[in-house]
Amino acid sequence: VQLQASGGGLVQAGGSLRLSCTASRRTFDNYAVGWFRQAPGKERIFVAHLTWKGGRASYAEFVKGRFTISRDNAGNAVYLQMNNLKPEDTAVYYCAAVRGYYSGSYDYWGQGTLVTVSS
Repeated sequence: VQLQASGGGLVQAGGSLRLSCTASRRTFDNYAVGWFRQAPGKERIFVAHLTWKGGRASYAEFVKGRFTISRDNAGNAVYLQMNNLKPEDTAVYYCAAVRGYYSGSYDYWGQGTLVTVSS
């Protein structure tokens, strides 16, 4: 499964962006999907996760109330809606997926999309 993350760009603090994650030749119907980010000089960290069955979402504390992970009705894409962006949200954002239930690791990763938030 090849994942493609898109939607990054330059935005002012307080603005919004929506990231998209699509999968080559398949849908996300049977996959749990997560978003991660990696700021310059830092490790990649968890941002949000959406379960396969039930579509339950979980978030890192620093994005709760600002970011929303969702799946489109057809299961073709998973989104990360990012509101009230802050300069510290600047990072390369990656989507990842695993078939079925998440059990500690993701099997597939996208190439990342850069989000830059200016102050």
